[in-house]
Amino acid sequence: MGGTEMKYIKQAFDTNWIAPLGENINEFENEIKNHLGSQNEVACLSSGTAALHLSLILAGVKDNDEVLCQTFTFSATINPIIYQRAIPIFIDSELDTWGMSPVYLEKAIKERIALGKKPKAIVVVHLYGMPVKIEEISKIAKAYDIVLIEDAAAAIGSSYKGQKCGTFGDFGIISFNGNKVITTSGGGALICKNKEVKERAIFLATQARDNAPHYQHSNIGYNYRLSNILAGIGRGQMEVLDSHIAKRRANHKFYKALLTDIKEVNLFKEPNENYFSNHWLSVILIKENTNFNRKELRAHLDEENIESRSLWKPMHIQPIFNSYPYYGKNIAETLFNNGLCLPSGSNLLEEDKRRISNKLKQYFITSY
Repeated sequence: MGGTEMKYIKQAFDTNWIAPLGENINEFENEIKNHLGSQNEVACLSSGTAALHLSLILAGVKDNDEVLCQTFTFSATINPIIYQRAIPIFIDSELDTWGMSPVYLEKAIKERIALGKKPKAIVVVHLYGMPVKIEEISKIAKAYDIVLIEDAAAAIGSSYKGQKCGTFGDFGIISFNGNKVITTSGGGALICKNKEVKERAIFLATQARDNAPHYQHSNIGYNYRLSNILAGIGRGQMEVLDSHIAKRRANHKFYKALLTDIKEVNLFKEPNENYFSNHWLSVILIKENTNFNRKELRAHLDEENIESRSLWKPMHIQPIFNSYPYYGKNIAETLFNNGLCLPSGSNLLEEDKRRISNKLKQYFITSY
């Protein structure tokens, strides 16, 4: 927490605006909009998952429609596709950004069209805060006239060629879950291109009540709007967004300096100067055919109560999703087998970094 959140929470209590309505929500949306660029509209919702679900509804995704999606992601990217009774078509990663491969994306589109099943939408993920190859993917989406949705859940503040992640597609989503760069405890935002779409999203997010003097409903609605209390936390968090991103990027620089001379490890980094990552998580990849592996390293760090985690297990090999089509050459599986997320919180202390440094050096350097 940045320290000013309680001011906005108190304001909600003082004005008695506790429900999903009030000044905090309006101002939080405006602050996110200003951060992203004024050509975008923002609707604050109860979660990033809710935002993704509504984006699929607004894109017209229905029963048995096909949605092209990234296999290397968290299940929350895929679950809303299933909510719509649509069919996920999994696309492999590429090695520069670990995001969706434009090559396999286009291959999948061509094959699905040849089968008489033109996909209804594409869902790409800016993985661990790293922008995907969004320029190439956007061109493909436009060429085949397919709705593009950006899962920028962990990528607030990240950008490609100066344009913020979440603003390239027809829809974008951000998460404010407790583990993100900034948080409202639970919460998220839907990014869209005009006020009409925003108003439609809010209508659906507030139980789709028709404009009538009685309770009347012509559409299925959802209870997806963010509360005015949590939006108050968000307003305080927006005040420290830049400093939190700077701290995450400082963590990345710490690991870069630490691992420079360890040839068995690659640190996940921007491919070139066009990419700006918030480095939500600092991630390493242990090279294959060495004496080291991520399972042993995780256990080694855990000895000193240093938490690390494996990368996302690809969705196409998850028990619940392994029956759906997949396009690729198992790059995502290789990343999963060899990658590890290192401590990356904005509140890492110098003492924490010394402990991490000593333990990593002990594993890689003294193990030769």
